[in-house]
Amino acid sequence: MRHLMLVCLCLFFGAPVAHAQLLQSVLKDNADAVANPSRSTVDAVISALADAAADGVPTFLEDWRDKAIWMRIDDGVFFRAVQDGDGLTLTDLDSAAQTAVADDDGFDQIRPNAGVRRVINAALVQFQLSDADVTRRIAALDAISRDPAADQLVPLRVSIPDEPDALILARKIQLERQLAARFDADASVRIAAIADLSGDLSVEVRGVISQILTARQFVGRSIPEGTNVAQILSIGDDLDEAEAYQLLVAADLAPATVTPDDIVATLTAQIESGMVAGVDVSTLGTDAARIAAYSTLVVSGDAAPFILPEDRASALEAHTFYRAYSEVNGDITAAAEDAEAAISTQLGVGKTLDLTLDALSLASIYFLAAIGLAITFGVMGVINMAHGEFIMMGAYTGFVVQQIVPDYTLSIIIALPTAFAVTFAAGVAMERLVIRHLYHRPLETLLATFGIAIVLQQLAKNIFGTQARPLTSPDWLAGAWVVNDVIQISTIRIAIFALALLFLGLILYILKRTRLGLEVRAVTQNPGMAASMGINPDRINMLTFGLGSGIAGIAGVAIGLYAKVTSEMGADYIVQSFMTVVVGGVGNVWGTLAGASLIGFTQKGIEFFNPSNTLAAQTYMILFVILFIQFRPKGIVALKGRAASD
Repeated sequence: MRHLMLVCLCLFFGAPVAHAQLLQSVLKDNADAVANPSRSTVDAVISALADAAADGVPTFLEDWRDKAIWMRIDDGVFFRAVQDGDGLTLTDLDSAAQTAVADDDGFDQIRPNAGVRRVINAALVQFQLSDADVTRRIAALDAISRDPAADQLVPLRVSIPDEPDALILARKIQLERQLAARFDADASVRIAAIADLSGDLSVEVRGVISQILTARQFVGRSIPEGTNVAQILSIGDDLDEAEAYQLLVAADLAPATVTPDDIVATLTAQIESGMVAGVDVSTLGTDAARIAAYSTLVVSGDAAPFILPEDRASALEAHTFYRAYSEVNGDITAAAEDAEAAISTQLGVGKTLDLTLDALSLASIYFLAAIGLAITFGVMGVINMAHGEFIMMGAYTGFVVQQIVPDYTLSIIIALPTAFAVTFAAGVAMERLVIRHLYHRPLETLLATFGIAIVLQQLAKNIFGTQARPLTSPDWLAGAWVVNDVIQISTIRIAIFALALLFLGLILYILKRTRLGLEVRAVTQNPGMAASMGINPDRINMLTFGLGSGIAGIAGVAIGLYAKVTSEMGADYIVQSFMTVVVGGVGNVWGTLAGASLIGFTQKGIEFFNPSNTLAAQTYMILFVILFIQFRPKGIVALKGRAASD
């Protein structure tokens, strides 16, 4: 491809001509090579086009490649043509004027073969690197990324100084470093490029380093001088004896071993009149008999000899097994090994940070789902199995609001307080109608709330159907925060994390700085004493249950933006919510935060070791919680007062 590289230099540095020629004139000068292109002539045509600096060369090359160029036979003029029935619509290559002919008699379609089209494609990439059209420059970079080659390095470098777009410039520089690391003729330049790539965690860079460190397995009596050895293979550690000996056989350095199938085939081939090796074939029904007969053939020279264990051991000891780099320059592979080690270290750190971000995100979701349950469970001692359905109600409230208010940002702003109001009212109604009649009767409470949960699920199915409903996030919550190819987290998860922090602060403010919070804490620690001080425990229980249910509704809106909105979505979070509350410490906000963090990080840690089976991770998580509460039954942060005594 030397001609193509020279063409590219002409393109970018300017052709040594006084003025640009018309494209048709250049094509007529090379008419035979254009009309009957081959691998041996196409470079000359492309070089002529570049030297002439004719307008429309990239477009012509695309049409030539796509078999859209036709030649008028009588005068050798070329056109861009589209078939229209039996006729053609012709476009002049210089003026773009169009004419139509009734039939295609007198015209020949130019049909370059696959090899020619590959050359044209490569030339197009070089032209497109400095094309005024941004999309063409991006397409050229995509083509280089898909199929990097040595002849792309020079034109890519030439195109970098005049690149006006900052993002495209950065990509060109990155690709230049990748191509330089693999293809530059100067070893010192390659080493410098490899060093520059050592901080890049992209898949493309890792592929480049891997290509440089490509190694093959060899065997010989000695290692040839100048071989860039990657590893000396040890028999027993890196290779077993059988595998090593087969390598010797494949390299024609040792005779093949005789297998049972070989014995049968050899004996079968030499059967005469029911006899082989002087014995009747009917007596060869055992391995020992066949081996004995085969040994007779070996002695007579009619079969390949057995390889004795000591002979095999000697052959293995006499040879060296090793892996050698395809790259012969040891300094280059050493630099690549250093870069690979640096990238591996950074990947480890990056994966740890990415796992931490995922765990924080999951902990935020669990905290939002569980905080309302922590308040009701801690203050009232009510095992509310319908808590997940309040989350579901909040999510569906957000969906309904979006049907009324199509602006997604405004609808989310409206949905959050609306979901709180709906689920607060539902919680108060549930407490007034059912829960207050079942205080201090935990089994009946559990069964009653479980029944309510089933009823709420069925109502949701009747109203909204069984299909998942979309709760669409605004555009500013779309996408992800991408640090590099390893560390990234979706924007919606960041928003959920921020919402969890906001609720943490809000709930702490309510409990620590407001009269309602003071009364809730008083009822939690000693309801009898609180009643004697003029606090109505019945009213506090009602408001507390409503508050916990309202928070669950807001959590439903947040979770609905991230997960599916269905009538069963609450069931996906009820178990984790109870685990969070129990592990963290019943009725304690800080305990809920600690429990959500512990469960979120532990579950993500389990998923890291078994990423293909999230169900197994959840199962192991439940087992972990069971073991945890055996050693710390009151949770991470134990609550003082009524909950503690219960």
